[in-house]
Amino acid sequence: MPVLKTIRERFSKEKPLKGLRLSACLHVTTETASLVRTLKAGGADVVVCASNPLSTQDDVAASLVADDEVPVFSIKGEDNATYYNHILSALKHKPHLTMDDGADLVSALHFIALNKWDDLEASVSDWGRNLSEEERAELLSSVIGGTEETTTGVIRLRSMEKDGVLQFPIISVNDADTKHLFDNRYGTGQSTVDGIIRATNRLVAGSTFVVSGYGWCGRGVANRAKGHGANVVICEVDPLRALEAVMDGFQVMPIAQAAPLGDFFCTLTGDINVIRTEHFMAMKDGAIVSNSGHFDVELDLPGLFEVSVERRPIRDFVEEFTLKNNRKIYVLGEGRLINLAAAEGHPSSVMDMSFANQALSAEYMAKEHANMKKKVYPVPRDIDKEIARLKLKSMGIEIDTLTSEQEKYLSSWEMGT
Repeated sequence: MPVLKTIRERFSKEKPLKGLRLSACLHVTTETASLVRTLKAGGADVVVCASNPLSTQDDVAASLVADDEVPVFSIKGEDNATYYNHILSALKHKPHLTMDDGADLVSALHFIALNKWDDLEASVSDWGRNLSEEERAELLSSVIGGTEETTTGVIRLRSMEKDGVLQFPIISVNDADTKHLFDNRYGTGQSTVDGIIRATNRLVAGSTFVVSGYGWCGRGVANRAKGHGANVVICEVDPLRALEAVMDGFQVMPIAQAAPLGDFFCTLTGDINVIRTEHFMAMKDGAIVSNSGHFDVELDLPGLFEVSVERRPIRDFVEEFTLKNNRKIYVLGEGRLINLAAAEGHPSSVMDMSFANQALSAEYMAKEHANMKKKVYPVPRDIDKEIARLKLKSMGIEIDTLTSEQEKYLSSWEMGT
């Protein structure tokens, strides 16, 4: 991760995050460890919790605790109660900066501070319920800002902003070109297909591979599946994205039409109940169903349970459901993001840019928070371009620069001759 290494070297000298407590809710992977070390080099007092119950690499979590003295609250395979208790443990740090992958940390912080406990899981810890109104307000007032990594999280945060409940500024790392064009498209694409293959050892070539959602993540999975020889079908609700999928050479149809055709299914929409009971019942015997969206709600698993007469694990991260019509459906990774449940997540070369955005956005927030409103901001364009420049440099690639004549021409309104 050469870009992050360059930033870490500068952070070690300048200490732009000195004196700031930072709580990060991220997938605890080797790449995340590199980010945490960069934040620590910048002077931040960091604690980490998991952003998904199945995404933790336990050896990495242990290493951060033992070697870097960073408190880590995450265990691969933790249940929901443990997951939310770990988030609350990270909030006990009373952070000045938050760093999120799905907005669970920021959401929990707002629920606690605004005393909206009914919106949290019923099984979570009682910590916070006994805080006084003054203590809850203090917990929120200490936060100067945060960053968000995912499409799902940004959707939640923009909804909070729209409803007037967001209490501090957030930088949407997900919207940076050096994030979504590479992390979402190439990282999610490769790691998702990798996770599906690792979990099942099934041949993708010659199969029908149904992708729900043609955002940057869906584009990536569709293209990687196509590269493996699959016949790819796209399901979309947005006419522009559906049209783009058609122009990219894919079949496009509603999920109801695709359900009887697919051998593999993967959802990447950020929405709820994308594949529902009627779709499961229409699938062919042996269909394999997975999700690579942030939350496990994209598959209607409660509905699947109701129409099943038997369920049993048959491999790691593979559960067989025998339906009432005697067909068998295979669900991967409990419906959680399969690229981290059964594989290792995105390759470090793309996470290098994503986490460079996280580090530099945290630095920007530390400097500029007093001038920012309680809203979701894009990553500053100069940061985006600097990360791209550093990435190209690390790859030994040079590009052209504008001449003074070209700069003058592009900034004028006169017609060319």
